[in-house]
Amino acid sequence: MREPAFWHGPASLNAHLLKPIGALYGAIAARRLQHQGLNAGIPVLCVGNYHVGGAGKTPTVLALAKLLGELGETPIVLSRGYGGKLRGPVRVDAARHAASDVGDEPLMLASHLPIVVSRNRADGVPLARAHGATVILMDDGFQSPAVVKDASLIVIDSVRGIGNGQVFPAGPLRAPLRPQLARTDALIVVGDGTAAAAVAVEIAAQGKPVLSAHLKPDAAAVAQLRGRRVLAFAGIGDPARFFNTLRASGIDVVQQRAFADHHPYSQGEIEGLIVDAKRDGLTLVTTEKDLSRLRRGGVLPDWAREIVPFAVTLEFDDAALLRKFVADRLFKARERKEP
Repeated sequence: MREPAFWHGPASLNAHLLKPIGALYGAIAARRLQHQGLNAGIPVLCVGNYHVGGAGKTPTVLALAKLLGELGETPIVLSRGYGGKLRGPVRVDAARHAASDVGDEPLMLASHLPIVVSRNRADGVPLARAHGATVILMDDGFQSPAVVKDASLIVIDSVRGIGNGQVFPAGPLRAPLRPQLARTDALIVVGDGTAAAAVAVEIAAQGKPVLSAHLKPDAAAVAQLRGRRVLAFAGIGDPARFFNTLRASGIDVVQQRAFADHHPYSQGEIEGLIVDAKRDGLTLVTTEKDLSRLRRGGVLPDWAREIVPFAVTLEFDDAALLRKFVADRLFKARERKEP
């Protein structure tokens, strides 16, 4: 879906009219948070956010997987596979599956590390363990009680924050903020904006770590695009952040096209973008996640090969603090799970 503008603006009539539905949705979500799920038997780290839409979970998952590898762990990602038709549990094969099978985020992640997709997250735990996982890294699922979490790391964008602070559909929150704050073990603030400052203060007041992080563009991608005029397109939770990242990297974004999150591009849409780009002498560029939706059996079709992917990684300002937090949580989790 494309987020309505009133979610991120001042108080509006639409938000006011939808508040009763949001209150009901929020009450159900808050009650659901109280449920106890499956004990996986190995540590479970969850990367989530308070709201629907993008905040930077995927690059956070990749950064944590890299850290876990450095700590001698074998992390396997567990995802519901949003947007995919397979219920699972199934291990994603980037050479065989398409985004329509397992979802665009799992397909993109599968080119970097092992990932299991299961519509019921608890059903995916045995498969992850069978493939040698020593840690399960949940991509989303903070509001789901299906699997007991040993640490929940919440990602928040410093420019968007939590929008108007209302619960869906009156605003972007997936549940009332207060119970979500109580279940947060660490907050990751992406970028240099101030919209997340109030939430960061609340988390810090609970004695929990607040970690600052920044998206770092891939140097090769920047070099490939520098000096070119580009047409950028994206169907992610926050396309504006992608366009801003390009410009901040010194790339001349002449045109930009925003699509709804997880938008399933048709061949005709892509060919139309290619025609527009060629007409104006522009280079087409998009995100890795968007490009994953175009792959067929791990390969880009001929009609999509002119598109340049723009990769980013997440870098933490205090990597030592993150490392200590993760190591401590793994140690405590294993203490609790030992028979």
